[in-house]
Amino acid sequence: MLINTPRLNSSPVETRTRQHPQTAEQEKGISLANLHVVFVMFASSTSFTLRLSFSIFRVLVGYPGWLSRSSMARNKEKLVLLLDVGPSMHSVLPEVEKVCSMLVEKKLIYSKNDEVGVVVFGTEETNNELTKEVGGYENISLLQDIKVVDGDLVDTLQKLPRGTVNGDFLDAIVVGMDMLIKRYKNIYKGKKRLCLITNAIHPIKDSLEGSKEDQVRTIAVQMTAQGMKMESLVVRGRLSQDANKRIMDENDRLLSMFSEKTRTRAVYVDSPTSLLGALKTRRITPVTVFRGNLEISPKMKIKVWVYKKTQEEKFPTLKKYSEKAPSTSKFATHQVKLDYEYKSVDDPSKVVPPEQRIKGYRYGPQVVPISAAELDAVKFKPEKGVKLLGFTDASNIIRHYYMKDVYLFIAEPGNTRAILAVSAIARAMKEMNKVAILRCVWRQGQQNVVVGVLTPNISQNDKIPDSFYFNVLPFIEDVREYQFPSFYSLPVSMQPNEQQQKAADEFVQMLNLAPSGKEEALFPDFTPNPVLERFYRHLELKSKQPDAAVPPVDETLKRITEPDPELFSENKSVINALRKHFELKENPKLKKSARRLLREKPSGSNEDGNAVVSDAQTVNSIERAPVVKIEKIGDLTPVQDFEAIMSRRDSPDWVGKAIKEMRDKILGLLTDSHKGDNYLKAVECIAALRKGCILEQEPEPYNSFMRHLYPYCQQKEINNFSQHLASRELSLISKSEAADSDVTEDEARSFFVRTEPKPED
Repeated sequence: MLINTPRLNSSPVETRTRQHPQTAEQEKGISLANLHVVFVMFASSTSFTLRLSFSIFRVLVGYPGWLSRSSMARNKEKLVLLLDVGPSMHSVLPEVEKVCSMLVEKKLIYSKNDEVGVVVFGTEETNNELTKEVGGYENISLLQDIKVVDGDLVDTLQKLPRGTVNGDFLDAIVVGMDMLIKRYKNIYKGKKRLCLITNAIHPIKDSLEGSKEDQVRTIAVQMTAQGMKMESLVVRGRLSQDANKRIMDENDRLLSMFSEKTRTRAVYVDSPTSLLGALKTRRITPVTVFRGNLEISPKMKIKVWVYKKTQEEKFPTLKKYSEKAPSTSKFATHQVKLDYEYKSVDDPSKVVPPEQRIKGYRYGPQVVPISAAELDAVKFKPEKGVKLLGFTDASNIIRHYYMKDVYLFIAEPGNTRAILAVSAIARAMKEMNKVAILRCVWRQGQQNVVVGVLTPNISQNDKIPDSFYFNVLPFIEDVREYQFPSFYSLPVSMQPNEQQQKAADEFVQMLNLAPSGKEEALFPDFTPNPVLERFYRHLELKSKQPDAAVPPVDETLKRITEPDPELFSENKSVINALRKHFELKENPKLKKSARRLLREKPSGSNEDGNAVVSDAQTVNSIERAPVVKIEKIGDLTPVQDFEAIMSRRDSPDWVGKAIKEMRDKILGLLTDSHKGDNYLKAVECIAALRKGCILEQEPEPYNSFMRHLYPYCQQKEINNFSQHLASRELSLISKSEAADSDVTEDEARSFFVRTEPKPED
């Protein structure tokens, strides 16, 4: 490989400075003189002249180059994509096209002033400036020179050429660096970035001077001096199955040297989905949520900075747009501004001014008015700061207590004492398996107090200090309490047997997302949001074709939202075993005619003397639709109706309602029985009631009902019914079946042992 070391060590701007040492200063002096004249004009001109002078000022700022260090310019990213298009990359180039075009699409939304260039290597032809100037650097082509992102660049990236030779990624890095140096010289440090996408399975050329490692060190030094960052995406997986391991190891070692000596991030992926998420398509500048003291005690405080570690990415803000503005106007923004007017109900033509309006809050049947001053006075205004409340065992903080986003606590950069203090506390907490509880008010004027848990994050990198993760914890008002019985409290007959458990274990193991020796599937760091990705692509399509229809979901995105079909086809035996050991029932869809009938006659209605629609038999006659919400126990199939109501979770009242209705239904069956014709049906209802109360861990309603049932049967002269209950062993619910029961097992067994009353003479 040919590397022109002198060229890498001196940028074009440095060369020109040595040849013409006075040029830059002269140019700067002229610009300053011109600006001075402009400022004089500002002080003595009319408004028209002021507008003209500001225009001249903008021209002068943009012209010489030394004034381009404005805040807007500093936020622009200068990116060169280095894409391997050699034969071994052809199978993944469609995914490379997607991820690179997505990068530009997001820049058009969030960073429309960023500049991007594209270099491809592995092509048969050679087209780059270094080859023309110094020779070498073959099979590398400039596909797109550096320019501000636009729709044409998206089109270019969606149609990458297919190369015919194996590319040299080190040569491509040098070409990309040369482009950035020539265009931006020594400015924009920290905003210049290279992005390399390759499989790195082919050998790079030998150097004419020194070893390959020496050349990497030379490039790394120049990259650091120019303030450049690099991102390396190495695509392996199936592409590397037949590759030479020695060559791959050598290339990996060279890439790791960049990570050690420069600001380089190297990522290895082996699936299209991982590639789609590995390239950070949107750069978000880290902003501190809090800078101040972590107060351990009134006399001990640690300087910390707090950042957000995770935050949900939202859809881009959609703005209202109007076509009323003249299309020929250069200054038309087409934005719509909203203005609200409040009018009186009694006199709609009268506008109510702000001083005659007041907010009100409902309190029972009345509305309590509260003025803005009262509302401000009643607001809680805590003092800004972060204070330690205490420590607790990590096991006391349950996972479902975590709320909202995750924050990162770090010691103040450059503060040695703070770094040591944070590290000491974090390591002590880790060793003792403790977490800290903090009270946080991020900013002055914040109207709420946050209480959260601080978890130690021990760094595995000697260059990165220890830190903490912070999660917000709920208050009692934030917790939603839903009681579900434990599986261990159920009877043995309702727990899985050994064969069922084995089939379930094999099924879970089959769908393991992190199998041994393979990349973890759907790893959060590499998994993009499919909803957002599809939106960005459709937005780009609509920008070119306003009438374009929404395209189908991309196959790569389907792998995120749907099970892997190949995995299921390869493990049919496991799935068949699961189906064999568990009872499966078909769940047919309800036809429109049946849905219309249910809408017209809601569940529980009994109009015109017709049968109640809630009866399970009636429901089953309408396509056996499981989507019908039963609201009342009917006469035809009370057991099925009871189970359906008990299973509803849209309100906590359904369990109590179902138990009460079933008790009434049982008493009604016994009362209306003729020579015991309803006994068997009543027994089935009692069995269902007992089972439901055990499942919901509600033993008291059942036990009290059974204690009431015996005197009720004697009062109504319902004879021999207890024998039916004894034959089914429908005794009281004992403490072994429900923890809240006050009945022992002996009491439950002796429930049927009762002395029958002696007949009267």
